[in-house]
Amino acid sequence: MSSPLRPLPIWADVALIPLINVAAAFVISGFVVLAIGENPLEAVQILITGALGDLEGIGFTLYYATSFIFTGLAVAICFHAGLFNIGVEGQAYVAGLGAALAALHLGFLPGYSLVIVAILGAALFGAAFAFIPGYLQAKRDSHIVITTIMFNYIASALMGYLLVNVLREPSQMNPETPTFSIYGQVPQFHDLLAPLGIHWPVTPFNLSFLLALAAAFAVWVVIWRTRLGYEIRTVGANATAAVYGGISPARVTIVTTLLSGALAGGMAVNVILGEEHRLILEYTAGFGFVGIAVALMGRAHPVGIILAAILFGILYQGGAELAFEKPKISRDMIVVIQGLVVLFAGALEHMFRRPVAVLLARRTTSPPI
Repeated sequence: MSSPLRPLPIWADVALIPLINVAAAFVISGFVVLAIGENPLEAVQILITGALGDLEGIGFTLYYATSFIFTGLAVAICFHAGLFNIGVEGQAYVAGLGAALAALHLGFLPGYSLVIVAILGAALFGAAFAFIPGYLQAKRDSHIVITTIMFNYIASALMGYLLVNVLREPSQMNPETPTFSIYGQVPQFHDLLAPLGIHWPVTPFNLSFLLALAAAFAVWVVIWRTRLGYEIRTVGANATAAVYGGISPARVTIVTTLLSGALAGGMAVNVILGEEHRLILEYTAGFGFVGIAVALMGRAHPVGIILAAILFGILYQGGAELAFEKPKISRDMIVVIQGLVVLFAGALEHMFRRPVAVLLARRTTSPPI
């Protein structure tokens, strides 16, 4: 019987395995591109250049990555508690309502204190919408996967009704609110850098990116440097043992879902306050579901989530350029590539673990020459 393999080093588990998974996804994607008669190497070059080749591409890439950081963190913090929150999409959608209500009706607040309150409104509404599935899981043993899926549909129906019948500006047909005042908007980088003599192309890239980085650091502190984080990880590892340790799984479940919903509200800050400057229909565009892939690929660690979010930002922005340059490679093809990345990073994440472990074990045990 072969001896069991020693565990992978942290650097290999966090960095090397995800890198190999992504590389495998791109290799398979290359065969798909080749099958439709296009050059895979040229396609990769266009994708990378479109996402990172100039400041405009970088701006759009980081704008998309900002939303993915928030949604990835929202999913990841639930992972640590042993919860699978699939409702980030709906929570982010309702969070946009909180941001819009504050920006539209609290205009009497001085200066940019309005946008700060709008940010808090987004976090509050996102947390409140996540509280209900969390409470049902904790107190009524309703599975959070089922309830959060249902609440995505509830959020869609609720927001559709409000935007069409309640919040829509009477002078227009589009289901959207009036535009927020300048003090209810998160400043974009091209506006901030212009007075300093720095030219940045006009993109939706805004200060929410810095807020996302701060949120990632805050999640790291909470999960690995606080008592609450210890309780979250303990419940996620073994809820029964947590009870014997004096930890209430029900309380941890509710607190974790509240934090998750508040983090989901960051996406509303990025899109509603940072780009659209008004609440629009279906603005989440599936980004909440992408957050699941980002959390999986990032191993639920804030640093990994940031890197995975940037990767998906590259796929979104570079994919748009690729679809424009190569009409045969449609947006659906980009979705296929994203799906392969999710497949290898999620369902098949352990495929390369044993070969890598064997290789590293040989290197560390081989005799010196």
